[in-house]
Amino acid sequence: MGGGRSSEHEVSLASAAAVREGLAEGGHEPVEVLVSRDGRFSSDGAPLALEPGGGLLGADVAFPVLHGPFGEDGTVQGLLELLDIPYVGAGVAASALAMDKVLFKEVMAQAGLPQVDYVALRDGEDRSPAATLGFPVFVKPARLGSSVGIAKVSSGDQLGPALDAAFAHDSLVIVEAFSAGLEVECSVLGNGSPEASEPGEIAIDADWYDYEAKYRPGGMELVIPARVSAEDREKVRELAVRSFVRIGCAGLARADFFVEPGGRVLLNELNTLPGFTQTSVYARLFEASGVPYSELLSRLLGLAVERFEAERALQH
Repeated sequence: MGGGRSSEHEVSLASAAAVREGLAEGGHEPVEVLVSRDGRFSSDGAPLALEPGGGLLGADVAFPVLHGPFGEDGTVQGLLELLDIPYVGAGVAASALAMDKVLFKEVMAQAGLPQVDYVALRDGEDRSPAATLGFPVFVKPARLGSSVGIAKVSSGDQLGPALDAAFAHDSLVIVEAFSAGLEVECSVLGNGSPEASEPGEIAIDADWYDYEAKYRPGGMELVIPARVSAEDREKVRELAVRSFVRIGCAGLARADFFVEPGGRVLLNELNTLPGFTQTSVYARLFEASGVPYSELLSRLLGLAVERFEAERALQH
């Protein structure tokens, strides 16, 4: 399933095309399902009927590769639950929680996981708390991905316009304190007992990891293993698994961190449906950890069926 209604439609199509090719190489029979920008489902150009018990052309497993809102936020996951179809990735609650940066940080804070300081603002509220974090800060729409609507703010006079721009995308905005640490990412795979990949470092040719750095050729270099100590890499792997388990994630996720001088590791966010081409960070980290792309896809299908059967056994 690729495309979707979010601003990440084109990125999703690229991920879906790579997944389709990888599944075919692994001996599976993928069926393309396109979700248009207005939310219509189709396959081979024909409208797709959605019915419980196999309405997606009788597919054994759905592989949603839908980034951003209306894809990785629990909405499509809820639809697939209603259709009674096994699907790859996190369920409704975990998907929605990870998509909401404010809720996710609140749950992680309750669990005692280290994070940067932050302030959450709703449209129309008093904005003055945003200035208490000092500068620079990052201003972000709370429920978007791929760095859409995000701004780095270096002074007080930039804060208002950055908030206005973020509120144009979302009625909930998060302002995060700056960390001078290295950006390190770690992939997680599994259900009840997940495993973490070798962490990788994001080396960018930009002031920060914005949309252009993520998707422009040459804008980002992934260094594996990350250029931090073995002890810090193990901290990253441990925190990645802890955050994954804490929100009840399943199948896959990519955890993003800052590793600061002195060994302080700060969790930034958890992405439950990261980019999924063969050159995307999630797949490359597992490739470096000994899990080739086609094998990774096959394992995700198996995990989807495993979770589906376990949950249905509890319901009957």
